[in-house]
Amino acid sequence: MSIERLPLNANGHALSREREVAVVSGSGEEPIAPCLAYTCALCDRPPKIQITDGAVQVQDPCPYPNGITTTITLSVPSGKMVVDDDLRSVYDWDREGLASYGTALGQAQVVEAMAAIGCAYGPVGNSCPGLYRTAPDTYVIAIPGYGDGAPSLRDESCLASICTGLWAYSIADAGHWEERGGDPHVPGWSGTIVDVTPGTYRFTHTLGARIVDADGTAPQIFARVERVD
Repeated sequence: MSIERLPLNANGHALSREREVAVVSGSGEEPIAPCLAYTCALCDRPPKIQITDGAVQVQDPCPYPNGITTTITLSVPSGKMVVDDDLRSVYDWDREGLASYGTALGQAQVVEAMAAIGCAYGPVGNSCPGLYRTAPDTYVIAIPGYGDGAPSLRDESCLASICTGLWAYSIADAGHWEERGGDPHVPGWSGTIVDVTPGTYRFTHTLGARIVDADGTAPQIFARVERVD
């Protein structure tokens, strides 16, 4: 048996953080790359791999090589948003037929499924972000940067802190939340009611994009929120 490191041509898939991967060869056996992920962290598909010409080649291209940015809308006729990490006591998604939640595709599908039942939802990792007002009727869900000279959200208005026990944010219209059985006064131990202009809000969730500045020096924006109607 022999082991060598060969360049990886992932064809857009997210299978390894390394540009070179270990390849194991044995007498009379096809070489394998055992350290590659079983499925792509973007599209949730198992890769078709060919080890040839001194490289590890993935044959089929990933349909989401740059990740996925998801855009949904949320109606807020009451002018009050319930902001929390976890509103699953009232809003929860049907998991049947969805891609793995550990992939960009699976998370994008959950964002859309939750929006369809009245909840703006998005994964944010274990980040504890806040909802910040950046302009009239314009907001971001983000964590501020701390680097010297880096743009920061610290001077903006933080309307709600989101405790990410679920590693997500969940936002709903307070009236809709109450209609579905939610407590109008206490959405959760960590929930906040935020007053906004009544209307329809567009959430552009960007965490599914492949390139994320996560070194902490600049603000990390998970979603941009703006009133569109």
